[in-house]
Amino acid sequence: MKAMTYNKYGGTEVLKQAVTPIPKVAPGSVLIRVKAAGVNPVDWKIMGGGLDGIMDVNFPVIPGWDVAGVVEAVGFDTPEFKVGDEVFSYGRRDTVKGGTFAELVALPASIVTHKPSNLSWVQAAALPLTGLTAQRTLDALGLLAGSTLLIHNGSGSVGRSCIQLAVTDGVRVIATASAKNHARLRELGAEPVDYGTGLVDRVRALAPDGVDAVADFIGGVLDDSLAALKDGGRHASIADRTVLSHGGQYIWVRPGTGELERLSLLVEDGTLSVDVAQTFPLQEAASAFEASMSGHGSGKIVLTEFSD
Repeated sequence: MKAMTYNKYGGTEVLKQAVTPIPKVAPGSVLIRVKAAGVNPVDWKIMGGGLDGIMDVNFPVIPGWDVAGVVEAVGFDTPEFKVGDEVFSYGRRDTVKGGTFAELVALPASIVTHKPSNLSWVQAAALPLTGLTAQRTLDALGLLAGSTLLIHNGSGSVGRSCIQLAVTDGVRVIATASAKNHARLRELGAEPVDYGTGLVDRVRALAPDGVDAVADFIGGVLDDSLAALKDGGRHASIADRTVLSHGGQYIWVRPGTGELERLSLLVEDGTLSVDVAQTFPLQEAASAFEASMSGHGSGKIVLTEFSD
């Protein structure tokens, strides 16, 4: 099958198209013919060796964790799915090896669920990791209706999902973004503010007593987070482990069908929408990584065109 692979750590120069064996379908797993695969910063951070201290990497690697596609085959004892089912998944496993940037990927049924019917393939592939991250962050913060939440990087994919989920729960959201993204964040229900120097003053102008919680989706903002919080406020980060030394929580998402099904219901009832900024054909995965690395996107990046 056609796949993107790399044989050593490095930048985008190590990522090549290759022909690889079709994955075996173990008991309790499904083989998915990939229609689209989401690109996440963690994909190129792993490729650069950034997670070598916590995850085993077996070369050659097919990168990618997010996927949407059609069930091609099922293993023994997999009653949840049948051939032809439309599914999606956050396909992270404990070992980095056979990912979603390929024509076919085999995943445990326990981390796969049926695709929401009102999402395109591209949108479905864009949702899993970002949506699960936003959901898990809000669960960790435990906010009540009427609370005020500051989101760092509200215009990123995780930030956009978090805004929608928080607003649905009756939470007031203040979100940082560049001016070009303010209009979209207002549409989602947030009060946008510019990031950078003077941020705390801008947040305090909107919430003089401070915010009840902070969700950091960018890193490097711990001092601003602490200064914006009211006494007893809670904060969490997906990008800065030092929050643990300051009473915060560090968020790392676990794959699982149950949490994906929660997201599916929110998509199906219109609560949660998915913004896709760019798509690239599979063979241009290096360009997709470069676009992700630039940090200037206004939505998710997704790979398409997996079959000739």
